[in-house]
Amino acid sequence: MKESPFLRRAMNPQRPAKNPLGRDQIVQAALRIVKTEGIDGVSMRRIAAEFDTGPSSLYAHVTNKDELLQLMFDEVCGMIEIPALDAPRWKEQVLWMARESHRILLDHYDLARTALATIPTGPNALRASDAMIGMMLAGGVPPQIAAWAMDRIFLYITADAYEMSIWRGAVTESGTDRESFVAQLDTDLVAYFEQVPADLYPNIRKYAREMVSGDADARFELGLAMLVDGLDKYVTK
Repeated sequence: MKESPFLRRAMNPQRPAKNPLGRDQIVQAALRIVKTEGIDGVSMRRIAAEFDTGPSSLYAHVTNKDELLQLMFDEVCGMIEIPALDAPRWKEQVLWMARESHRILLDHYDLARTALATIPTGPNALRASDAMIGMMLAGGVPPQIAAWAMDRIFLYITADAYEMSIWRGAVTESGTDRESFVAQLDTDLVAYFEQVPADLYPNIRKYAREMVSGDADARFELGLAMLVDGLDKYVTK
């Protein structure tokens, strides 16, 4: 697990930077880049160029790119609006918060990748996690299940958003528009599935069109509903 910049800074306060450039400015510049080019387009040299300075001036505020990505992810978590808790509507609120989180991550290309295989510990990430656990607790979900469910729901959100960023890159590389790309992919997949051996893959062959039907939003909603509706079996009140 990567060391959290938030935990490290709390234990080892950094001396004041001499350069007037601030950490918030650096993070915002990085987010502008990531929205169009993805995290591979973010580098200390590239960000420094945004401020007409050298990369060394950034290191007084950010240790390296890994720390910057964590700071960027937490900044994006701060964009998630947390509704006032309404216990009778706890499932609706969990769904709404999950959709908002997903939408915001999609708007930041592949930034979701930074949250995979790490535990976000920034203040905004903790705020979002705490709020979702609180919603489930208010609905009667036991604490242990609520904690695990929050983790699984956010994993689903980030993994789906990251996968969508990969498809976005594939569309860009294809040199065509998204609709044409998806239509051609669906056609190719149906043709492939419909010719696989029926004795080995009877359901794939028979339901080839169902396999490729529906857009990304519909599939995301199905997965989210299965996760949240599945909590009903654990409710104790």
